[in-house]
Amino acid sequence: MHKKPNNKYGAEKLPAQRINEYITGVTQVRLVTDVGSEVMPFPVALQKAREENLDLVEVSGGQDTPVCKIIDYGKYRFEQLKKTKEAKKKQHVITIKEIKLRPRIDIHDFEIKKRQAIDFLNKGDKVKVTLRFKGREMAHSEIGMNVMNKMIEDLKDNGIPEKPPVQDGKQIVTLINPK
Repeated sequence: MHKKPNNKYGAEKLPAQRINEYITGVTQVRLVTDVGSEVMPFPVALQKAREENLDLVEVSGGQDTPVCKIIDYGKYRFEQLKKTKEAKKKQHVITIKEIKLRPRIDIHDFEIKKRQAIDFLNKGDKVKVTLRFKGREMAHSEIGMNVMNKMIEDLKDNGIPEKPPVQDGKQIVTLINPK
């Protein structure tokens, strides 16, 4: 029997899956091969793996007879890591980008903000449009609502508002999802 490996802290480092002598507390295992599967005593299955210079790996535990395979564990772990890296590459994390407006925004500034929002939506990000009032601008909240509705109207080809704009204190907020 091998000596169990130690990590730099002196603690035993167990593999992610139970392999070889790490499979404990079982008397019999179901050994799955290319031909089929059969139930056999654990020491016999471990001896078969050693004869082939491979590892006995527990594929499915938590049963009366755990399911095991005889495979090269190093190669198996490498394939698993490769699959998880590929899966991470393919997923896109949706982030929320914020565009801040003012009720008295200039036309040119509005167009720049609109272009930025379109870029964010085309990349698949959500856009939070915030229009903030200062001082006496609160008396004319309808001007702010008109600016917000114009932004939603201009972005309708690229995104759909999650909900209509809502006035929350000194600001009007809406969230736009990409199409």
